[in-house]
Amino acid sequence: MKSGEPTPEKTSRLDKWLKISRICKTRALASRACEEGKVKVNDKKAKPARLIKIGDKITIKVRNQYRTLDVADIVYKSISNKDAKLLYKEHTPRLPEESKELYELLQEWDREGRKKYKGRPTKKERRDLVKIRGY
Repeated sequence: MKSGEPTPEKTSRLDKWLKISRICKTRALASRACEEGKVKVNDKKAKPARLIKIGDKITIKVRNQYRTLDVADIVYKSISNKDAKLLYKEHTPRLPEESKELYELLQEWDREGRKKYKGRPTKKERRDLVKIRGY
């Protein structure tokens, strides 16, 4: 390399990086998440073949939560789970106490609004559900 040339940056496909960093279990799941619009790179929707570099900000929706990650390193082979956590820096939003209570309440209910365990909800549980839904 000549002294005047800039050093080439490490880049990787988004779906490969999500799999190697253990954010998604498989590359197919990572690709599907990108195609469904659940992954953003630098606040723009990203396709699976998008090239990412160190310093990019990735936002991914996992279940009902958004995870915001900064790319810290890029590798090209599978690595251990312990080393995979070093590939990114996660920014988790801090929830106020009210939101924590609401989150715990929501964990008792499935997506259709039914209790995860059998049995009719009590009056208090129904009131809490109405408060959460807002109607």
